[in-house]
Amino acid sequence: MVLVSRRGQVEPFHAMDVLAEANRLKAAGAPVISMAVGQPSDPAPAAVREAAARALRDGNIGYTDALGTVAFRSAVARHYLEHYGIEVPVERVVATTGSSAAFNLVFLAMFDPGDAVAIASPGYPAYRNIMTALGIEVVEIEMEDAPYLTAEQLQEASKRHKLKGLLFASPANPTGAVVPEDAMRDLLETAKRLGISVISDEIYHRLNFVGPDVTALSLDDDVTVINSFSKYYCMTGWRIGWMVLPEALVRPVERIQQSLYISPPELSQIAAIEAFGVSADLDVVKARYSTNRDLLMRRLPELGFSLAAPMDGAFYAFCDVSKLTNDSMAFARRMLAEAYVAATPGRDFDLAQGSRFMRFSYAGRHEDMIEALDRIERWLA
Repeated sequence: MVLVSRRGQVEPFHAMDVLAEANRLKAAGAPVISMAVGQPSDPAPAAVREAAARALRDGNIGYTDALGTVAFRSAVARHYLEHYGIEVPVERVVATTGSSAAFNLVFLAMFDPGDAVAIASPGYPAYRNIMTALGIEVVEIEMEDAPYLTAEQLQEASKRHKLKGLLFASPANPTGAVVPEDAMRDLLETAKRLGISVISDEIYHRLNFVGPDVTALSLDDDVTVINSFSKYYCMTGWRIGWMVLPEALVRPVERIQQSLYISPPELSQIAAIEAFGVSADLDVVKARYSTNRDLLMRRLPELGFSLAAPMDGAFYAFCDVSKLTNDSMAFARRMLAEAYVAATPGRDFDLAQGSRFMRFSYAGRHEDMIEALDRIERWLA
């Protein structure tokens, strides 16, 4: 007899299921273009790969301190001073095995089973799925027509639930919406007044197309910030990210990391340090995203995919597809099978309203974006 726990019954991450099917079709020779997963088509910058190659040649790759190497954590602290103009103590920086491990660690360190944590809906599905697996009550605040979570929405949710935590992202996945600085300040002040601990997901920083990045740390020193090298830095497969924690959480996170992960990969830590020094190369990639963004902002509405949120940042277009289908899951399957274009159905991001929506990633090559939209146009004709 094989037992399967309730934790294993969480909703699947449909974007990854779409990617798996797209890869199966590609392996069979189909000319699939994927707009399903938030993965840059560019490799890590050359300086990053060269640093990793040197480290491999030296051969001294092993465990590091659970919190990461001093060199890595110092590089992250310098980044906050250079990019945001704020000082972050090295002691509060933690290296993580991508942002995914960071969420695991901070959820375990901050919340107990049964605690209620608010997130925006639509939102990144792993928030909901990880917390559900850990026995945390997930309170999804429906955005309806609002582009981002507001202080007023949090206040209303707190009347219905005894909230222990709030997790928000700016720029957000799947919408790409950026929270303006004044609205973020109001949100953080409201959370503090209500006794709600805050986690800010900032993995799409440096991919803001409407203004400068604002880290929640510049507005509230008690916020936990999570970031990653996967998006702007083009390092998805390196599985390396970081957190900046309130001082009281550092040792609890360290203890949990020691047992769950021992330490993040040393090779990735060494390589990631170099990523902070190659912004000129990475901004060339970002400029291509901007060109792709302009293309999708024009073409998707022409094809019947109404933009459901401002495409302020990240590399996503979140679209209302109710003029085309009442089942975005089935629509995505048919589009992949018949037009060889992969996109993510909205159920990933919103269990209640997701059948009306789809997300398109524009992190790929510009030529592929043009071809994908042309294929969709022919398929819909």
